[in-house]
Amino acid sequence: GAYIAADARMLEQHNLSIDESALTGESLPVFKSADRLTEPIAPLADRTNMVFKGTIVTGGSGVAVVTATGQDTEIGAIQSLMDITRPPETPIQRQLNEMGTQLALLSGAICGGVFVLGMLRGYGFLQMLKGSISLAVAAVPEGLPTVATTTLALGVSDMRKRHVLIRRLAAVETLGAVQTICLDKTGTVTKNQMSVVDLNIGPWSTVNGSVGRDHMQDDPSGDKTLQRLMQVAVLCNETQVADEKGAWALRGSPTENALVQMALDADIDVLACRQKYKLLKVQYRAESRLFMATLHSAGKRRLLAVKGSPTEVLGMCRWYSKDERKLMLQDEQRRTINLENERMAGRALRVLGFAYRYTEGDIADSSRDLIWVGLVGMEDPIREGVESLIADFHGAGIDTVMITGDQSATAYSVGSSLNLGNGKTLEVLDTTHLERLEPTVLATLAPRVNVFARVSPTQKLRIVQALQSAGKVVAMTGDGINDGPALKTADIGVAMGHTGTDVARTVADVVLEDDDLQTMMIAVNRGRTIYDNIRKSIHYLLSTNLSEIEVMVISIAGGMGQPLSPIQLLWINLISDIFPALALAVEPPEPDVLKRPPRPSGEAIISAKELKRVAFEATTITAGTMGAYAYTFLRNGPGARASGVAFSTLSVAQIIHALSSRSKRYGMLGKQLPSNPYLKMAVGGSLVAQASCLVFPGLRRFLGLTPPMPSDLLAMGVGALAPLLINEVTKGGFDSQSMKKRYPQKSMTPLS
Repeated sequence: GAYIAADARMLEQHNLSIDESALTGESLPVFKSADRLTEPIAPLADRTNMVFKGTIVTGGSGVAVVTATGQDTEIGAIQSLMDITRPPETPIQRQLNEMGTQLALLSGAICGGVFVLGMLRGYGFLQMLKGSISLAVAAVPEGLPTVATTTLALGVSDMRKRHVLIRRLAAVETLGAVQTICLDKTGTVTKNQMSVVDLNIGPWSTVNGSVGRDHMQDDPSGDKTLQRLMQVAVLCNETQVADEKGAWALRGSPTENALVQMALDADIDVLACRQKYKLLKVQYRAESRLFMATLHSAGKRRLLAVKGSPTEVLGMCRWYSKDERKLMLQDEQRRTINLENERMAGRALRVLGFAYRYTEGDIADSSRDLIWVGLVGMEDPIREGVESLIADFHGAGIDTVMITGDQSATAYSVGSSLNLGNGKTLEVLDTTHLERLEPTVLATLAPRVNVFARVSPTQKLRIVQALQSAGKVVAMTGDGINDGPALKTADIGVAMGHTGTDVARTVADVVLEDDDLQTMMIAVNRGRTIYDNIRKSIHYLLSTNLSEIEVMVISIAGGMGQPLSPIQLLWINLISDIFPALALAVEPPEPDVLKRPPRPSGEAIISAKELKRVAFEATTITAGTMGAYAYTFLRNGPGARASGVAFSTLSVAQIIHALSSRSKRYGMLGKQLPSNPYLKMAVGGSLVAQASCLVFPGLRRFLGLTPPMPSDLLAMGVGALAPLLINEVTKGGFDSQSMKKRYPQKSMTPLS
């Protein structure tokens, strides 16, 4: 339980084992040695004659000379890496900055052109100056920052309800852009606690999964031998067991804790067993002795309990136990046991063999002619739901990569069970010599690898940077100190809140409070929806603002005067740019949001194709407005009536255009889209506000309007509704049959 205070070189050790999982990612404790290493440059996990600051002693003792303190330690090097790494700018930050600059330049040029055009047409200088400035205000979607910030803030609030803490506002949207997610194995994919998953009782019976009371009742033939195996596992064990408020607290190494937990799950009274067989002597595992033996009092005799390497323990056995009967171990039984050992090892399990005997001598005199009782296979179990989560990631078009400090065989076993290759051959890369690869070579290689094994903290950082160099938007999950630099430099860093270290939580963008990776899919859903909604708001704002510019340019160029006064332009912006745009920002997820692949990292927030659509929709709104304006202009001549019709037509057309902006694939008249009550309220409230301009005399005078006649109302209605119908009919997803061809998913139920 003691923390190592500095990096140090071992001088002598007595069965010293260290838990280095927070630093190297290896789930099993490492046994230390004072011997010289043969490799000139050994990976961090292979430096068995070194102990490192921040790691934890799990057993034994030793003497070491300090080689590094503070920033010079391995943990200090990680801290230095985190100091020099900077989180990248999020995709939406880059895109909004670029679009803002482009819109400012474009609107300035257009408004300058309108001013020059008006002067050439003979309009007064002051009149055109006011009109151009008002048009400039109308052209720039000043509601966009409010929309983006509000949308992201609502996303943060929603994720908080799901026990996900967002530490950086833009991180919510970035989750939706993730193309590759790097999963740290130990403590993230797995629980970072060993668990018994496989048993072989004697040479005849195999039990897969957890062993509990039900199995012992259902398998009476193995009952006594199984109880004997658990008895040996409890006695040849240094884990301390305490009853704390009705729950068992285990203090020991992960391996020995797993053995005691196995016995507790099978309703074995561990404390009573140890009380009955008092410990007399312990012989610890050593490099030349791959087993542990304990001697216990057993009435007039002594009980020797042995656990360790299956091959070595089996070599000391002459008998095997069946129903408490001693049977001679023949070659056939030995082959069966060895095959079971190989089968378990092939699953990357940590396998231990168990034996015992009653004796009257000491440990050294009795470590032969033992009675074999069975094999136990242990692993760091995968968290519940991770397998289905990986499948969900693949369904959403997100590549999954596992990064671990474990050996390649263990990494391959876990990667295969999770189907990280998505049905293809699993590609595993041992990163022992990763430093020798050029960054360009690694950037080419990294996107093809599913599992990186034997990874150091520096290498985790290089892997993330290589994926980013390959054009990927990368999410990194982790819980240990060694994950810190990679979490910070990834586009989105996700830390475990319950089991994670303070370092990981401090540098991450997202913290999963309950360590439930399942919420990652909800976060991706929310992130994609937020990005879609921001795009919908931008699409709506650009199309409506562009229609105002077109109306002014066409009217002035056609000699029809200025249909909209500066105050009318500002009013239109006030009621159309704010509430409908904000309501679009809280649209529920579209049915296929998790069926689409993530957007390309270099994609503009409004593509060239979508700009054409924006121009088309703006033109239809302009055409409807100009049609109503021309009709009234020809009937009544220039003046307040014609201007009022243009003003009301344009306002209503823009407000109801929000209904068509809900989706570029689904029509508003279809049933595919879930309801958005906020949009209904925003559109309804804006229409009421617009109607009040025509009803209340004071507001009419303020805006320079006249009471409308029935023909004016008819012109307004046709001019406002016609663009909506045209835009819906020409939308790519309006026809349900077309939608089925383009998006043939059987189920389109959105995540709640």
